[in-house]
Amino acid sequence: MTERSVTPVVEEYLENIFRLQEEHGKARTKELANRLGVTLGTVTNMVEDLERQGLVIHESYRGVRLTGEGRRLALGVVRRHRLSERLLTDILKMPMSSVHKAACELEHSLSGDIIKPLEKALGHPKTCPHGNPIPTSCGGIIEEESVPVASLSSGEAGVVLKITEESEDLLKHLCAIGIVPDASIVVNEKVAFDDSVGITVGSMKRSLSRKVASVIWVKKT
Repeated sequence: MTERSVTPVVEEYLENIFRLQEEHGKARTKELANRLGVTLGTVTNMVEDLERQGLVIHESYRGVRLTGEGRRLALGVVRRHRLSERLLTDILKMPMSSVHKAACELEHSLSGDIIKPLEKALGHPKTCPHGNPIPTSCGGIIEEESVPVASLSSGEAGVVLKITEESEDLLKHLCAIGIVPDASIVVNEKVAFDDSVGITVGSMKRSLSRKVASVIWVKKT
């Protein structure tokens, strides 16, 4: 299939629509504007343009979803992004918490001719440093069965598979308290009055907000 040429701005929109669909099942224009740091009017205009190109479908009160072609292009961007993160952590030894922003810049400049040898040099990794799956060159994406920590009951435990929110401040905090892929977590209590989740990670007891606990996904043990 001939690769369709799109601009970095279009790639950013498609990537973030994909991420919102993965996280919430749909991408609302207000959430998309917040992710991209632009006005709602700017998003509305771009979504209309993407719809004319056959890349998205916008339904009033339901949000935006990718078409088959839009999803194919989005997965290509996600693949380049997550391999870029691997390059930055595995080869350049940057901390996991700092690579997301740099990868956002790299992803738009890496061609297919570069991605293939890069993937080979990295040892064909299956996930990014945060545990999120790297799409294959054919556009497939393989997810291990997992659940967010926020959904666990008191006494349940799991091993961290992925962290779906990649803001630097959050990742620095999680790394500092030992919440990284492959870490073991036990839920000690669910506190109703402030909607927090008490956990043990390693030998330390911690408290997480429900919002943070919802972006940490574990394989139940």
